[in-house]
Amino acid sequence: MLGELAEIARRDRGLFPRPGPDLPGRLRDALGVLDLRARDVRVERRWTGAGLDGEELSWTVGFGPRTRAYLLRPRGAAGPLPGVLAMHCHAGMKWAGKDKIADGPEPPAPEIACLRDRLYGGRAYAGELARRGFAVLVHDVFAWGGRRFQLDPGPGPDASEPDRYDRAARDHEHVLAKTCTLLGTSFTGVIASEDLAAAAYLRSRPDIAAVAAIGLSGGGVRAAVLGALDSGVGAVVVAAAVSSFRDLREEHVAAHSWMLFPPGLTRLADWPGVVACRAPAPRMVLYAAADPLFPATGMRRAHRQITDAYRNAPGLYAGMFFDAPHRFDRTMQDAAFAWLAETAGGGPRR
Repeated sequence: MLGELAEIARRDRGLFPRPGPDLPGRLRDALGVLDLRARDVRVERRWTGAGLDGEELSWTVGFGPRTRAYLLRPRGAAGPLPGVLAMHCHAGMKWAGKDKIADGPEPPAPEIACLRDRLYGGRAYAGELARRGFAVLVHDVFAWGGRRFQLDPGPGPDASEPDRYDRAARDHEHVLAKTCTLLGTSFTGVIASEDLAAAAYLRSRPDIAAVAAIGLSGGGVRAAVLGALDSGVGAVVVAAAVSSFRDLREEHVAAHSWMLFPPGLTRLADWPGVVACRAPAPRMVLYAAADPLFPATGMRRAHRQITDAYRNAPGLYAGMFFDAPHRFDRTMQDAAFAWLAETAGGGPRR
């Protein structure tokens, strides 16, 4: 039944048109992007360790708890550095945000260590990227970590509080998506608005030379959307988050967050068109060929579409396929870090 409905919708609603140069502006309107700013920025604490100088920052965007963020730099680095906004993933874990991919002054909780083992090769990759010559900002975002909601996790004597919270948060996400739509924005749009505010803050710092973005899965969606909306973001790395929408089946749709499905997007472009809409700005897409969350046909179609979008900008799109499930492992990270060093700066620090 859904297949027949899809054919009627494609015919009557003009889905997946070829994007034009006005896509960034139309996307901003469709997502319902809000004018948020990082205000009253504070340095909460500083630390040094593991070859890094770290700052814990906080700011307000005008609603909800203060945003918490880590800014990581190579230890003792002098002068402006290329900046990278590293986006934490969704991963069905809203109890934590930035801590999924970045270490603060304390060791990670057991739940976070397990998630890193599963998705990131056991590495807090934001710190490794910083050690290679970048200033890396990782921030909590709407509904995650310090920006999470006060939900009743309910009983569960055999589960930890984070696990019980995440079960409650999964059931709450559709409420957030519906509420955002009622308010004339979208779940994706609110998250993008906070990411835009973080990128503007990072650019405003005198110790930052330029701004790039990187992320896995839901973090990759965030990086792609930020790159589409913000012309001040240069290089973007998207890991395990790109497929043509037209190839998704029910099981793929069911596996993803509302973040990937803002209302009206498919009438503007297919998802690869969003990823590529700022060509010739540098883009890298890392495809996990054994990823059960995306169809292989959709990933291959996406690669062809993005390659075509960059036909007049040879070398500025890098699409790489890895024989891997849904993850951003060390091999993929090393490829991404090397590409960022070439396209966004960064020194030979290790």
